[in-house]
Amino acid sequence: MPLPRVRIDLERLKSLLEGVNRFGFAPRTGGYNRPGFSREDTDCRSWFAARMREEGLTVWTDGALNVFGRFGPEDGPCIMAGSHLDTVVNGGAYDGSLGACVALECVLAMKDAGIEPATAVEIAATSEEEGRFGGMLGSQAITGQVTREWIARAVDAEGNRLSEVLETHDLDAGTVLAAARRPGSIAAFLELHIEQGPILEQEQVPIGIADRVSGICYLELDFKGTANHSGTTPMNLRADAFAGLADVAHSIPHLIEAHGTDQSRITIGHVALTPNQPHTIPGRAVFSVIIRDTSEEVMRILCKNMTLNAEATAKKHKLELTATERSWISPALLDPHVADLLEVVAARHGLPARRMPSGAGHDAQTMQAFCPSGLIFVPSRGGISHAPEEHSNWQDIEKGANLMLQALIELCRAKPD
Repeated sequence: MPLPRVRIDLERLKSLLEGVNRFGFAPRTGGYNRPGFSREDTDCRSWFAARMREEGLTVWTDGALNVFGRFGPEDGPCIMAGSHLDTVVNGGAYDGSLGACVALECVLAMKDAGIEPATAVEIAATSEEEGRFGGMLGSQAITGQVTREWIARAVDAEGNRLSEVLETHDLDAGTVLAAARRPGSIAAFLELHIEQGPILEQEQVPIGIADRVSGICYLELDFKGTANHSGTTPMNLRADAFAGLADVAHSIPHLIEAHGTDQSRITIGHVALTPNQPHTIPGRAVFSVIIRDTSEEVMRILCKNMTLNAEATAKKHKLELTATERSWISPALLDPHVADLLEVVAARHGLPARRMPSGAGHDAQTMQAFCPSGLIFVPSRGGISHAPEEHSNWQDIEKGANLMLQALIELCRAKPD
């Protein structure tokens, strides 16, 4: 039986994304601020849930603030599709949100065409994917990868404790753990996302099919020195925490050259200096070091050697060092059968596509530990993401969304075991 000639409604998809992006828009910068569990984030989730209810879906929110909409049989496993709604601070309009909206649009297109799935499709708008607290809380909760111990020690860059933030939403570690799905309840997971890199645009290929996703180590380094007068303290008698930070930053290219691969990425993204005054030597520097690679072994080596470098730097600058691993998300090989299906469906519908790794972390890599997962990329203009300039062309989005639609139709036509 051939696949139905069904297509997404691009104007409706645009409207869905515009609806999401009414929440957290920053007119001054043109960016979006919906950090996980913020008021803007939860208001957006409520709107998205209401929109799905309007379309007659069965909608609920779990104890980790993941929002779901189910289409099809009430019982049995589902094909889950979606992405996240939260953003980084001053992020872009497409990262995550596009994937959640595409999942909803695919279901609406199926409903319009009178397609009744044998296996239910569940739309998922996952929570706290951007790592405010160091992980991918929503998808980790779904897959049972969250522990009470991690929740108890998780803090964001401003020192807010996850456990206390959960309480403000009438949630706790127990509700998060209860969000774990039963084994076998999700037959497959599909996610559409912007590439967040330059490859597809440079090669003029409209579709990327990710076959592996880099892991993420969040290492926090804390240098403690001595705050002192910048004019009266000789250079050789200083314990300058910022000088230590600068040495660590300078060591990154050498570290990757010695121990990394072409998929290695090390980034210092958040820095807190104390006392952070023009005429005072910094007495303390606390900063994040994010280490990524598609090889877990390489990540471990990079993390170990980064810590050793920091220890040597602390000794050189007469500093105390505290190194804390805030979180670890392993690299993932995505399901090859799902990738093959996406490639076959793309070819069947005349959509050029290429296999590729993902340097950015995604819910799909967390879901892969629980069920076969696939990840579709659409090009990013200039490779820019996590910034107001983030943009993807709608003609590319339409192609990716139609690939997602056809893959979902094929997956949900099979009756569950």
